[in-house]
Amino acid sequence: MYNLLIVDDEIHVVEGLLFDLNKDKLNISEVFTAYTIKMAKEVYDHHPIDIMLCDIEMPQGSGLELLAWVGEHYAATETIIITSHADFAYAKEAIELGSLDYLLKPVPTVDLEKAIEKAINKLSQKSQFNHYHKFWSQHHPLIIEKFWLDLLQQTIPSNEKAISEVMKERNLPYSKQMKFILLLLSVQRWNKDMTIRDQKILEYALKNGATEMIIDESQTGSFVQLDQNRMLIIMAVEPEIAGMPGDLRSRCNAYIESCHRFFYCDISCYIGMPVHAHEIPRMFDQLKALERNNVAYNNKVFLLKGDTIQPASVKLPDTELWAALLKKGAKEAIISEIASYLEGLVSSNQIHAEILQKLHIDLMQRIYYVLNLKGIQAHELFSDPVSAELSANSTRSVSDMMIWVRHVVNKALKHGEVESVVDKVKKYISLHLEDDELTRDKIAAQTFLNPDYLSRLFKRETGLSISDYLLHERIRMAAELIAKTEMPISQVAGSVGYTNLSHFTTIFRKYMDYSPIEYRQRKQRCPDQ
Repeated sequence: MYNLLIVDDEIHVVEGLLFDLNKDKLNISEVFTAYTIKMAKEVYDHHPIDIMLCDIEMPQGSGLELLAWVGEHYAATETIIITSHADFAYAKEAIELGSLDYLLKPVPTVDLEKAIEKAINKLSQKSQFNHYHKFWSQHHPLIIEKFWLDLLQQTIPSNEKAISEVMKERNLPYSKQMKFILLLLSVQRWNKDMTIRDQKILEYALKNGATEMIIDESQTGSFVQLDQNRMLIIMAVEPEIAGMPGDLRSRCNAYIESCHRFFYCDISCYIGMPVHAHEIPRMFDQLKALERNNVAYNNKVFLLKGDTIQPASVKLPDTELWAALLKKGAKEAIISEIASYLEGLVSSNQIHAEILQKLHIDLMQRIYYVLNLKGIQAHELFSDPVSAELSANSTRSVSDMMIWVRHVVNKALKHGEVESVVDKVKKYISLHLEDDELTRDKIAAQTFLNPDYLSRLFKRETGLSISDYLLHERIRMAAELIAKTEMPISQVAGSVGYTNLSHFTTIFRKYMDYSPIEYRQRKQRCPDQ
């Protein structure tokens, strides 16, 4: 029998819940009520509470505060939130604080009974573990996780004798007959922009969801967080089991569907075969290889036996064609060529991680070659954080590869287009005429081009060297200022990059046939000349 506490500041809500509850059916012995957080804490002081139904918004404090307090002082209590607010922020915080369920008012009797039965089942599981399961649940999870990490990283040698000795040293029960199934859960991508805090909450929700949906009531699973997007479940199974439990794949499929629908992520599950403890490192390596070579499919369950992706010998594409397309600036053509090649491998089930790695290397080789021909410095284009991240992720999947391909091809050809480079130089010069230290090298640095190559390119397109064009622009702008403003000649000289007035006057006379003062006087007498 179980004790239930209802906490809500609305008396009619409490009375309604009491009326709907079938205590005998739900195996409830006592129901306590409280209308404030203070009253709820007083109930805890005098009575053991197994299940708590709690509203969120109350006049003397938030139900989430009470949830946190219960989690700290009475962790055995299963909590269920009831609220009038369908607010995702509330739901996230409730999940983070350990709430078992989240119900919206008015709560249908069926939903209420299901939530309470869910809490009772969870409480019942805790009291029905055998000696082995009791041990693994009672010890601090970090101790268990540390043991498995040491085994996976082979800090503990993977042989029966060494494992037996370490378990004995750490006071862990162990039998040679024990078997375990490994499940590698891998988040392939998050499909929604989130803060770090939101992602942490959803990672916590993923773990809770796996506990409820994947691990059978008769089993105990230990979780090992491998990195930000991967976790390993190590499930103890009956020694006589030789294969995978019958409904494990369907449970994993249901879990994946829920994660994709509610937690905004693509996730795949890789399931190993039952093995003894000393065989776990080898099994883990096989699951990692299976995950690494899954570059084509999202939201799928893979079984090590039957779904293994074997790297095949595949003919790589002709990269000479890629180089020719890059030199011609045929952006869409090269992207289409690579996409067609990858689609063909996916449809024939020949795609794997090694192919993407080779493709990545070959494409970069061709891009570097073409950039070098054009005098473009590759590190100036691809050393930014976005390029680095896309490159690092490109071999994870076909879709990630194509995102990276579009990025590098677009960026390489954008900076290699003659017209855009020349226009960029002209614009930069017009904005920096007052800079008396404006040089060819300084201008080239803005375009990521070799100075010599930029000079040849600019002269071919404009008929002028960069220095001649700069001089002409300075004199043109100076003439405009002299003719149309009353600005002193010394200021005009400074505004177009001349610090020496005498030198400015000499250069101006050479190109305009008049000194600056004579030119102003002439324009004042005859504005149209």
